[in-house]
Amino acid sequence: MFLATLIGVFIASLLITPLIKKFAIKIGAVDQPNHRKVHVRIMPRLGGLAIFLAFIIGYFIYQPASPDAIYIIIGAFIIVITGVLDDLYDIRPIIKLGGQLIAAGIVVFLGDIEIGFINLPFGGVLDFGFLSSFLTILWIVGITNAVNLIDGLDGLAAGVSTIGLLTLSIMAFIMGDMFVLAMSMMLAVSTFGFLFYNFYPAKIFMGDTGALFLGFMIGVLSLLGFKGITFISLAIPIIIMGVPISDTFFAIIRRLRTKQKLSAPDKSHLHHCLLNSGFSHRQAVLLIYAMAAMFGGAGILFSQATVWGGILIISLMFVAIEIVVELIGLAGKNYRPLLNFVRYKNN
Repeated sequence: MFLATLIGVFIASLLITPLIKKFAIKIGAVDQPNHRKVHVRIMPRLGGLAIFLAFIIGYFIYQPASPDAIYIIIGAFIIVITGVLDDLYDIRPIIKLGGQLIAAGIVVFLGDIEIGFINLPFGGVLDFGFLSSFLTILWIVGITNAVNLIDGLDGLAAGVSTIGLLTLSIMAFIMGDMFVLAMSMMLAVSTFGFLFYNFYPAKIFMGDTGALFLGFMIGVLSLLGFKGITFISLAIPIIIMGVPISDTFFAIIRRLRTKQKLSAPDKSHLHHCLLNSGFSHRQAVLLIYAMAAMFGGAGILFSQATVWGGILIISLMFVAIEIVVELIGLAGKNYRPLLNFVRYKNN
């Protein structure tokens, strides 16, 4: 039954996406090229609606059981409505943030999704107390916007999200969480079907409708899948979503260093830096896919490692991330503390 559902979701995504493309053009939900964007022609940008509809079809066919399911679906509806409005009318950031907060608030306050405490690796418990709800909402909204930030090249956000969702599926299978497994796989398959139209050269963009929806769902499912909260389990979703989280983190560092507003758009994200380094559009996307896959693999290894093994994995990841960031200028052209330190030691 589950395999048949996944096949149905994939076919639905393939069939619905061209219809959404025509619909987006008809109602004017299009992305205009400008100095910040890579594309040079007008593109329909409501593709996330196809991902959502294909996923919802699968959800109602298979009906994975969980007390949290109804609240996740309600939150997803609110996120999708927020994204559609933004794709149509370019709503103000504060309104878009409001939609995200409402959606996250529903799954936190009405559902049972909350980071209450973590068990520390060397003993003891860190209890978040009254901050639990706030931190959980911050995580969901943060991941939602992290996925949105990497949606800058054809197929990039869709591919990275698919890799993250497949990793979540593997982790859910290892942990025996059938609800997260079913939800993650259906979402991955619907996104993969959309990717046939979104990979370079794209025929349609997912828009904020897709980026916000995928980010929201990944943020929620990652917490739901690792609710037996230890320090190790809390780190797993962070590692899995390493690409968008790293890009967002260094965007903040970059803007603080250049004294720009944190919300100020620029052309210095990971994909921009790779393009500026000489990689083609397709090469840059495939390279980021490889990075996302390595983060996913590291997340799986991390979940099976001892405490010291986990610390070693995280340490190696931090060093690798820092080297890549400095080489491509992700935090700014003059940001090279580690490379300068190595050069100093060698002289």
